[in-house]
Amino acid sequence: MSFSDLGLSEKVLAAVAATGYTKPTPIQEQAIPHVLARRDVLGIAQTGTGKTAAFVLPMLTLLEKGRARARMPRTLILEPTRELAAQVKESFDRYGAGQKLNVALLIGGVSFGDQDSKLTRGVDVLIATPGRLLDHTERGGLLLTGVELLVIDEADRMLDMGFIPDIERICKLVPFMRQTLFFTATMPPEIRRVTETFLHNPVKVEVSRPATAAVTVAQSQVPAGREPHEKRELLRRLLRGAKDLKNAIIFCNRKRDVAVLHKSLQKHGFSVAALHGDMDQPARMAALDQFRRGELPLLVASDVAARGLDIPEVSHVFNFDVPHHPDDYVHRIGRTGRAGRAGTAISIVTPLDQKSIAAIEKLIGQDIPRAEGDFTIGADTSDDGDHRREQRSREGPRRGRKPQREARHGAGNRHHGTSTQSSASRHAPRNESRRAPRETEAEPADHSHLPAFLLRPVRDRV
Repeated sequence: MSFSDLGLSEKVLAAVAATGYTKPTPIQEQAIPHVLARRDVLGIAQTGTGKTAAFVLPMLTLLEKGRARARMPRTLILEPTRELAAQVKESFDRYGAGQKLNVALLIGGVSFGDQDSKLTRGVDVLIATPGRLLDHTERGGLLLTGVELLVIDEADRMLDMGFIPDIERICKLVPFMRQTLFFTATMPPEIRRVTETFLHNPVKVEVSRPATAAVTVAQSQVPAGREPHEKRELLRRLLRGAKDLKNAIIFCNRKRDVAVLHKSLQKHGFSVAALHGDMDQPARMAALDQFRRGELPLLVASDVAARGLDIPEVSHVFNFDVPHHPDDYVHRIGRTGRAGRAGTAISIVTPLDQKSIAAIEKLIGQDIPRAEGDFTIGADTSDDGDHRREQRSREGPRRGRKPQREARHGAGNRHHGTSTQSSASRHAPRNESRRAPRETEAEPADHSHLPAFLLRPVRDRV
């Protein structure tokens, strides 16, 4: 089957042909005719299956007739994160280039004034995150009574982020007689309840069983010690030894750990960006753009980047932290192996992660094999300064030292954080010289073993 068999308009078909796509994916093939027939659709599909185009293309066809009115959008698309919302807008810009449609984005990090002015001009497609959308409705600058089609995307991610009450409020603000498209990768009980409440006799489109890992992704796990500095050293070894590594997303469970790992990798000469929820919107978009363009081949991210982001041809995914929820594992590794391409997913597993790994293996219905190779920790001690600072922060002031002096040392660590010699070594006890060699002795070996494309120019190194 080709796109021309699905009932799309000539303008949309021309836009699809211009992008080079000739054959629809299974979810596009099954969902598009039902969307064009104005049916409610419940789509169950894992990430990377072409789900976004499954609703963008028929929406563009339906919107060719009619016109927008001020502050009353014709269609509404809800996304859990700013990045996903911006990505959907890019799809409308790409496929709707030949149409005069007004597409607006309502996300945090952007001024209300700019968004109000776009709503005043009239919007055909409104793409929003739930919180910012409700802010606009409560301020009286937005009416949802003209919405003809509602799309709820990444619904299980909405559940994880606590947005279901907001979704229920929004569903009550749009007309009862509307068309609803609902997409999710999994169907937990709360999501099932929402679909039964707000969808009317939906057509169920399921292209793979919920929470399955893409068959094109080669998965493996590597055992590690439980200390963060051991995991960081192991990650560096994996990055140096990875075969066919073009670029990679490295996932952490916490925003704070994203920042720590990002700084550590920079210190060791890697060209890397960070992405987490505490960054402002311009910084988040800049990091994604640099990664997409290949300017920075490594991206350290929290799960804000795990769902739905269309970053083509990611060769590797590393789980620096094993996710606490098995579903998140599926979505993380779904960043690679997209559109039938081969991909690699490697998880760093500590003794504390065994229960989580077992839950993941049960969910995906397969064992995750151990990676081949010798990843013994010990030769690279260049992260020891970071380790000692972490250990001191957990243990508190050292015995026999006054708190004031320890505080001055902490300030010195922060002030001299970019030095090749850590503050810990400068303030070490006098008998420290009789101990093992310092971390500065191993530092040059890091850079000499790194692939050239992973290195930043020397002038940019921290």
